[in-house]
Amino acid sequence: MSKVACPAILVSSIASGQGKTTVTAALARFHRNQGRRVRVFKTGPDFIDPRFLQAAIGRRVFNLDLWMVGAAQSKALLYKAACNSDLILVEGSMGLYDGTPSAADLACEFGIPVAAVIDAGAMAQTFGAVARGLKSYRDIPFAGVIANRVASANHASMLAESVPADIRLLASLPKTGASFPERHLGLVQAAELRDLDDKLNHLAQMVAQSGLTALPDPVEFAPSDVPRPERLSGRPVLAVARDAVFSFIYPANLLCLINQGVKLRFFSPLADEPIPPADALYLPGGYPELHAVTLGSNRRWTDSVRSFAAAQKPIYAECGGMMALFETIATIDGVEHAMAGLLPGRTAMRGRLSALGLQSLALDQGELRGHTFHYSELETPLEPALRCVPQRSGKGEAVYRSGSITASYLHAYFPSSPVAAASLLFGSR
Repeated sequence: MSKVACPAILVSSIASGQGKTTVTAALARFHRNQGRRVRVFKTGPDFIDPRFLQAAIGRRVFNLDLWMVGAAQSKALLYKAACNSDLILVEGSMGLYDGTPSAADLACEFGIPVAAVIDAGAMAQTFGAVARGLKSYRDIPFAGVIANRVASANHASMLAESVPADIRLLASLPKTGASFPERHLGLVQAAELRDLDDKLNHLAQMVAQSGLTALPDPVEFAPSDVPRPERLSGRPVLAVARDAVFSFIYPANLLCLINQGVKLRFFSPLADEPIPPADALYLPGGYPELHAVTLGSNRRWTDSVRSFAAAQKPIYAECGGMMALFETIATIDGVEHAMAGLLPGRTAMRGRLSALGLQSLALDQGELRGHTFHYSELETPLEPALRCVPQRSGKGEAVYRSGSITASYLHAYFPSSPVAAASLLFGSR
């Protein structure tokens, strides 16, 4: 296989909250509306932003990361996209140079030029200084800067005059009511916005009026030989909770399972659906704290998960999925809500982050990589059966085992070790 060229740009910023997702979604919807085949990726561990980007183009959005996903798999994803696309957009996470690896590292690895979004709403000539710092901090492929939340034509003129001559001001985008609302783990989920399609079309029109309409320069992407995972014997059936509560699921995780021959059956605990017939159960993370009253009172769901555990069928629960298995959840107002009661103890929401960062879990079958990101804290008499290892520093998340249940705050990225992921989900097969 030979290299393939495709126009590509990496949309980054100085920090979170600058409007990266809004700008990336706006560009994606604009080019899709022009009839172009657009593929979008999100750097780092993230479940929420990709749903907005997916809505913008009507296609799945996969994550790229040099550590969690790995350079080889990230390379393979980009190459496959380049073979069948007219444009590749990559949204960075946090600030351009934040994290190890960072969005800048990924841009350098694959030669993707960076367009830096800067919220100019509370600045004028300082915009130019920030632009210079972003470009000169390291030697990276740099396409230019995008001024976001610009107040007026006069404001835009001041910003343009401040930009150094060797940096392109790609566009000045106005303040807009079509920006996406936020909550404690990031943006409000895309599925909760009934007017999302209207917002995306409004954003696309904003791009059209800004002049940010030309395709970026082509980037050459090389092929990567990533072997497909071996198929599991017997084609096991996995029940997967998927709704507004259990929504933090990497598309790559599901694809990894399908490639191993796993049959997936989705159901909604929030809609009080019982677990469908299956060999094992996967409870992903999400927002049990936002739906604690309903989730705790749904008898068909609760009875089915208790019966599933009593039958000693494997249950794997991540973060919010784990929270739903303990006795209670205390919401931010201090009110206790009953949960499934399969694990002893309680979780309590806090007003600040309890943990954030990349982590790995060493199993006999391989090293499974992922991340942790939660505002709740756990009180339980259970002793950890295993403990994750932080990629940089801090405390590794505990992995609890009780009966057929394996539970942790870790959000695992299954393709990092398909065999290890299968062992967590199905036990020994």
